[in-house]
Amino acid sequence: MSHGQVWRAHRQYAATAARWTADVWRKEADRRRALRAERKPLVRDARRALATARAIDPEGVTSLRHRAERELRTAKRRVPDPMWLFATKTAAALGIAGYVWLPQVSTRAWVWSAIAVVAAVTGLSVWIAVRERDTTGLKPTAEERALLKRLTPQHWKEHAEQRGLAGTLTGRPKLTEAGIVCAVRLDGTWTPAKLRAAEDHIRALLGARTSLRMQIKAGKQGGWAELILRTRSAADGDDLTWTPERRSLGVDTVTGEQVTVPLGERLLIAGRSGAGKSVASRPLLYDASEGESNALVIIDLKRVEGRLWDHRARVASTPHEVVDVAAELETEMLERLAILPKGQDTWTPTPDRPRITVVVDEGAEVMTAADKVPYEIETPDGKTRTVNRSALPALESIARMGRAACIDLWWMTQKPTIGDGIPKQIAPQIGVSICLAVRTPAEARVVLGEDAQAKGWNADELPVPGVALVRDGKRKPDPVKVRYMDKTVVIALPDRTPWSRTAAPTVEAAGAPTLTLVKDTATDAAPATDSAVARVLKAIETADDPVRQKDLATITGLSKGSVSKAIKTLTTGGMVARTPDGRLTTARGNDTAAA
Repeated sequence: MSHGQVWRAHRQYAATAARWTADVWRKEADRRRALRAERKPLVRDARRALATARAIDPEGVTSLRHRAERELRTAKRRVPDPMWLFATKTAAALGIAGYVWLPQVSTRAWVWSAIAVVAAVTGLSVWIAVRERDTTGLKPTAEERALLKRLTPQHWKEHAEQRGLAGTLTGRPKLTEAGIVCAVRLDGTWTPAKLRAAEDHIRALLGARTSLRMQIKAGKQGGWAELILRTRSAADGDDLTWTPERRSLGVDTVTGEQVTVPLGERLLIAGRSGAGKSVASRPLLYDASEGESNALVIIDLKRVEGRLWDHRARVASTPHEVVDVAAELETEMLERLAILPKGQDTWTPTPDRPRITVVVDEGAEVMTAADKVPYEIETPDGKTRTVNRSALPALESIARMGRAACIDLWWMTQKPTIGDGIPKQIAPQIGVSICLAVRTPAEARVVLGEDAQAKGWNADELPVPGVALVRDGKRKPDPVKVRYMDKTVVIALPDRTPWSRTAAPTVEAAGAPTLTLVKDTATDAAPATDSAVARVLKAIETADDPVRQKDLATITGLSKGSVSKAIKTLTTGGMVARTPDGRLTTARGNDTAAA
């Protein structure tokens, strides 16, 4: 065999050996990686158990702590080193063995080399341990360092009794993106509610500033509470200005996630004056008024917020308008439910009959001003009498049945108490509650539920303005920083045609008959869209003979003044004409009679 052949054979053997070695390395690395992923959680659990044991037994006089330490050592031994660390240790061991068996190497060189290898391996191990322990990468501020030190079990135990907190002991505090979280062990004389009542004592023990927000709620197991100090927010640094690209309600201050509230929910928005209720609702009002299949109706007796949206929404700002629009919405709801196809649970929104979101701004005012609204009607004997009409029965009916018809009620109030700001028939129908700062825990319980405080929904402790709690059955009691939508931004939004029953000419439901408003060509061209005009026109069209003006008040239930204004609009537009004896008929009917 020639020298070249021998060289080529050696290269082939070397390449084969390299491939085999790489394959064995890869398989062993994968095996170790899988074992580490499987067993490292056991190490974390053992560390938590040891931390709990140290909190319970700081001096280490019981077997509980020794058993926890033993279990942690066992869990660590079962976690294999990563392949690169295993190879490094092996190489170091082989190097040390080589130094031992090489007599020509001086003792001093061997000793210093061994020390260098051991120091490198030790430093690498310490770095890995520190990296595994500090997974958040958060650096505590000076305030947080002081609080973390005072929350340690040793400091707490030394000062708890003199602060009236004997019988409680903290676990190991943890710094998170939302602040400091620490478990507190309670003996038989303490409960989470009692610990919450001792908040001032805790604040004094920790030396915490008065403005620092503190939450105390039940722990994950009995006999424990959870103490949260909101020293920071995950929303810090985010631009909370609303834009069409940033359309969420706000940002979760704990997780940093975008918080949204989908359409189709019955919603309660509450908060005391100055808490930012109107600003918080604007992103939601935009969603409710955007799109061909969405329509917005705003009931606002204060006329402040509704005036901003009158180019995109139907706005009722007087008691009579509130009663009229509530009756119109109820009629629309009942009509949709009547023609809903068999087997279909909810209405399918269309451009002709869209999803309607009804927003009641400041519900307490509506409950007072729109409850007994006087209307003048004419009796069959020609006399006039006054009757009171209320918008509340229609709004309560919408709250109970409107969801199936895609007519959703949103109730907003500064007085979140049942009977004062929230009707008793509407409160149980609420699916999602958005609560900004309120004055008392009682108001927070009305909005967020009777279990609100026990589970950490402390809306009476929220800062003002612009921070809310959103309870929808899925979220935790994490505060949400709401987005800011300026008034000028609302005014600059594109115009939308406000919803009205007279603005919906036709609608077809699958399997349902086609509904058409009775109008001729002249009617379609009419600029008027007011509900009173539509009701008067319909009464005239459906009458067999020309009708007297005074009879229209009885037929439509409108006041004489409303009937008079409607007739003036219709006659001016050429849709209604008077006969020689003063009766009213449609323009087409009058032309036929003249012929």
